[in-house]
Amino acid sequence: MTERVILHCDLNNFYASVELLDKPELKEKPVAVCGSLEERHGIVLAKNDAAKKIGVKTAETIWQAKQKCPELVILDSHYPLYGRYSKIVRDILYRYTDIVEPFGPDESWLDVTGSVRLFGSGEAIAEQISRAIKTETGLTVSIGVSFNKIFAKLGSDYKKPDAITVISKENFKSILYPLSADSMIGIGRHTYEKLKRLGIYTIGDLADSDMRALRNAIGIIGERLWYYAMGLDMTPVVAERDLPEVKSISRSTTAKADLVNNEDVWKTLLILSEDVAKQLLESDFFCLKVSVMLRDTTLSWEVYTRALETPLHLSVDIAREAMALFQECYDWKTPLRSVGVAVGELMHTDAPMQLDFYSTPENRKQGDIIEQELIKIRKKFGKDAIKKASVVDCHMRMDAYKNFS
Repeated sequence: MTERVILHCDLNNFYASVELLDKPELKEKPVAVCGSLEERHGIVLAKNDAAKKIGVKTAETIWQAKQKCPELVILDSHYPLYGRYSKIVRDILYRYTDIVEPFGPDESWLDVTGSVRLFGSGEAIAEQISRAIKTETGLTVSIGVSFNKIFAKLGSDYKKPDAITVISKENFKSILYPLSADSMIGIGRHTYEKLKRLGIYTIGDLADSDMRALRNAIGIIGERLWYYAMGLDMTPVVAERDLPEVKSISRSTTAKADLVNNEDVWKTLLILSEDVAKQLLESDFFCLKVSVMLRDTTLSWEVYTRALETPLHLSVDIAREAMALFQECYDWKTPLRSVGVAVGELMHTDAPMQLDFYSTPENRKQGDIIEQELIKIRKKFGKDAIKKASVVDCHMRMDAYKNFS
């Protein structure tokens, strides 16, 4: 059986690198891309190597980063721009194989087993990809080359930036086993704490442990992690076209000012529901479940969910259900900082469904036409080109983010 050749490509400091493409004067200075202070998304989303060396970390607040590095240059984020560069890079990857599995906007696995006769070894393909990305975008990439996905990911993390690391069956123990166990995908902070209590600190310790004892101690995840450490993972790279269908759609936002009454929440839910409905319509889905996600000023999150009697896909209907759920569950003991809307139990629009007593095909068709026309206008003239009257005076600008699962 032919040994698999798997690559993992990770664009270096992606958001920060894209922002610096037209700001060469900042390349040697510590730079962080952050959410807007005005909109209270004041955290570090990405940083360049100069900031990383000083200790600036992703997800810490801007004020914490500034304490470590007073000279830190703060840049706003531009997600449409990152999306364009992500697509350019993805197109480059598709030149070498059609088995590309995205892992976020800046990372992808590739199965190039069937491409080595055309383009050379896995390392040679990695070198070609690295050169093409650098030449055509100005960005750099770190690439791991291995015989499975887990080791390929560890390879791309091993040397940064702009590096290629080959993890083979001959060298993986010498390279990977000294690494901290939490270097490996699937081991977060809580799992690592459990492993440390078992005396497991490195990937080598994990491989040397008893698999059955691991499973007894931390469950099925322990068995899986042992297989990963032993190099036995055979999980396939899943081509983008074969990825599972979207199971839920959500949008959320952090408000510029605390939400203090039902009117504030209604306007927010209505704006977020428009984005959710747009995705439902474009994907030909109805939903049978609505959730609201709430974070109050103590930064405590709560999620409330209700099943729907009839399938929905129009923004006003989703917002009304979300608002009813909110009023049923939230007691206003504390103002709200963040609000989100999610829909689940998705079904295709051509599936048979039970309508409510007042619904008719004509009403549904009319609602679809209105929603689709709103989407067309916003695509052509911008998101703020047309708004519902009830949110025109809303003092918050909602920059909702996507969260598909």
